[in-house]
Amino acid sequence: MTSDAIQHPDAVALADRIGELLACMRSAEASLGALLVEIEQRGVMELFGYRSAARLLEHLGDVPRQAAERAVKRARALNAGRTLDGSPIPAVAPATGAAARTGRLSNPMIDTIVDVLTHVPLEHRDSAEENLLAFAEEAGHKQVAALGARILAHLDPDGTEPDTAEPVVPARELFLRRKRTGMWELNGTFDDETGTRASALLDALAERRTTDEGPDFRTLPQRYGDAFSDAVDLALNSPDLPMQAGERAHVMVAVSLEDLRSGVGCATLGDTGEMTAAEARVHACDSMIIPAVLGEKSEPLNLGRLRRLISAGLRRALFLRDRGCAFPGCHRPPRHCQGHHIRHWADGGPTDLNNLVLLCAHHHRLMHRSGWEVRIAPDGLPEFLPPTFIDKRRKPRRNNLHEPLPFAA
Repeated sequence: MTSDAIQHPDAVALADRIGELLACMRSAEASLGALLVEIEQRGVMELFGYRSAARLLEHLGDVPRQAAERAVKRARALNAGRTLDGSPIPAVAPATGAAARTGRLSNPMIDTIVDVLTHVPLEHRDSAEENLLAFAEEAGHKQVAALGARILAHLDPDGTEPDTAEPVVPARELFLRRKRTGMWELNGTFDDETGTRASALLDALAERRTTDEGPDFRTLPQRYGDAFSDAVDLALNSPDLPMQAGERAHVMVAVSLEDLRSGVGCATLGDTGEMTAAEARVHACDSMIIPAVLGEKSEPLNLGRLRRLISAGLRRALFLRDRGCAFPGCHRPPRHCQGHHIRHWADGGPTDLNNLVLLCAHHHRLMHRSGWEVRIAPDGLPEFLPPTFIDKRRKPRRNNLHEPLPFAA
């Protein structure tokens, strides 16, 4: 914004008008709160037949219930009242109530001051309120909250007495259920520590992936969904994963060999789920799999042992060569990646370094579903050929984001 625009007379006049209207709105809301407290003193049931002033405001003003309850709670803190038997109810912040009726304070500012004063001992409350209101003349509610924290720290430098009891068991609940549509629904509640760690993990995995295929247009919920899937893959690949019934955690996928080779058809996922044969091809590249050979009537003819297609030694060689997801422009590190067969093993492709490339889950699926192709160049490194709708010449591309291995001179 230019200095001319800031000093434009119309801008000053419009800003002044906004301030006048805000003051009128705030003053009217504060006066309404004082009236609601008066109605409570006289008896809402006797005057209007309503159970509470909040329900009365909800119906008279077409105000949502929670907003009405917040307005009444705020009004009680700012205005002294009386019970039906005449006993006085002092206001938590009477000076703040008087300032609110002049239109000088926003609701967030009022709530901030009231929240601080409720924790201040009665003998210090008046002076604390005076300091908060003086600071509110020139600062926003966040700065006033910071001042309130300093006031509370000064009045109680030792803080809350530590609890010597045994630590409380963290409250953690998780619900995971499969819907009839085949989609899964996840819901749960966690303690603050677990939630913070989960948020940090998902934030790290949910970064936008702007690569050579174009910008990342996924919404935040979509990126968090993909991040959760990546976190599950990381956990399943961990050597510390506990055994289950004497075996590593796994999912059995049953598919006919013909469908697996063609990528057309369906596969049975676990006990009741389904997935396409194309998806089965993705997971068959580099998974803990139990091959189930099915006959013409879908009877299991042979059930092999759990085996990993890519050995630990071959995986380390992939890590050293590709240094992470090999797709052009992807920054994902090796621990977030899977081995992809350039020529699928179901089609006779060997499981060796010259037929493998390291890909993150997102680009692994992309390779199975799009016109992208990958090959090993004469120098032994993977290169990708984009589909014609991206580059009609299909000029090979490489990932140059990962740090290459050092070579001796």
